[in-house]
Amino acid sequence: MYDVVVIGSGPGGYVSAIRCAQLGLKTALVEKYATLGGTCLNVGCIPSKALLDSSEHFFNATHHFKEHGIEVGDVRANFTQMIQRKNDVVSQTCAGVKFLMDKNKIEVHHGIGSFINSTTIAVTGPEGVKELQTKNVIIATGSKPNFFPSMVPDKQRIITSTEALSLKEIPQKLIVIGGGVIGLELGSVYARLGSEVEVVENSPTLLGTMDGSIGKELTKILKKEGLKFHFEHQVQKVTNLGDRTSVVALDKKGNEVTFEADYCLVAVGRKAYTEGLGLDKVGISVNARGQVEVNDHLQTSVSHIYAIGDVVRGAMLAHKAEEEGVFVAEWIAGQKPHINYNLIPGVIYTWPEVASIGKTEEELKTMGIEINVGNFPIKALGRARASMDTSGFIKIISDKATDEVLGVHMIAARAADLIMEAAVAMEYRASAEDIARICHPHPTYSEAVKEAALGATGNRYLHS
Repeated sequence: MYDVVVIGSGPGGYVSAIRCAQLGLKTALVEKYATLGGTCLNVGCIPSKALLDSSEHFFNATHHFKEHGIEVGDVRANFTQMIQRKNDVVSQTCAGVKFLMDKNKIEVHHGIGSFINSTTIAVTGPEGVKELQTKNVIIATGSKPNFFPSMVPDKQRIITSTEALSLKEIPQKLIVIGGGVIGLELGSVYARLGSEVEVVENSPTLLGTMDGSIGKELTKILKKEGLKFHFEHQVQKVTNLGDRTSVVALDKKGNEVTFEADYCLVAVGRKAYTEGLGLDKVGISVNARGQVEVNDHLQTSVSHIYAIGDVVRGAMLAHKAEEEGVFVAEWIAGQKPHINYNLIPGVIYTWPEVASIGKTEEELKTMGIEINVGNFPIKALGRARASMDTSGFIKIISDKATDEVLGVHMIAARAADLIMEAAVAMEYRASAEDIARICHPHPTYSEAVKEAALGATGNRYLHS
């Protein structure tokens, strides 16, 4: 008899299992694939960042090294080696999760986990079926690529992010359907490597759920990198033509437009994955989006069965899943954990990076909250000029009445790391004045955070 069985070994699942084990709970982890780590480690966050870094090195060598005084001669992309390095990074990271399972004495069962009843999990694997008895279950089965009937992937020419991470060649031309996080990151990879990349987006702007200033600025930056954008285009049909693909869309005037490319990447988000769980056997329902319904303690309608991560409501982020995994483990152990969903950072790993936390300017105006805004351009930083990373800005929004920081949005080199200053400050309900009075090291990118805070406290910029 286990205290906890976790189904799914992605960031939410394996972190939850570790925390359960740390709290003295006898824990098992069920994973359908041969390797641990889920989408994030195998075909998501980690491999995409490996290719983003490799392609960024190549782009710098071909576009910026000469200005730095570095003569490198004929630079060519060895795409096979890039993919191999990506695979090595994935293997090492997944092996690290296996090490953590062994270290924490978590029993791992490979196979498809499904409910027999609310306390019995069947694991159907290579060696047949075995049954696990448990007091609690944590569903952490994650998500899979989403698509619509007009764009069904065949995984040959019409691909998802999974296939885009393991192509055999650099496409001469790539059509990306969807201007969200996945489409922009993978589009950036191939644009840097020399592909002609065109993004077909149904909305009028990029990243519509983020602060409006972010989408506008990132569009300008990515256009300079070579990406082309077709906004307000609704895809009608995607066809594999053998050696290329055809994408038929309607523009905002209703005119039919056809795009052709070597590959078409369908990147219209992800959807919760619950296939094979047998939720009906325990009376657990899913909502219209296929997500498992949970309460504020992440309990399903069966109180000792929990669900976390991409399979439940909220942003589909690995770090959100991790926090929920820890939350559930501690709740089961009788503690009183807490998650502030308003302060979960969102990051896009283009270059420069994009990061955001808290409320957007649009949201705050809709809420009727009067605000002050500080916006500092990265090009005004000495450190940015030294590194030639001058695109972007940092924006701090504070409450006009109290000066409390309500939102921070940035496009900058290392924004993924810079955003954590805002996260810490906002967790302790800091004011813009608090951040402005903190001594920031010079020369750094973090100085832009201080400057934006100065701007939000009465246009007190020192370097702009």
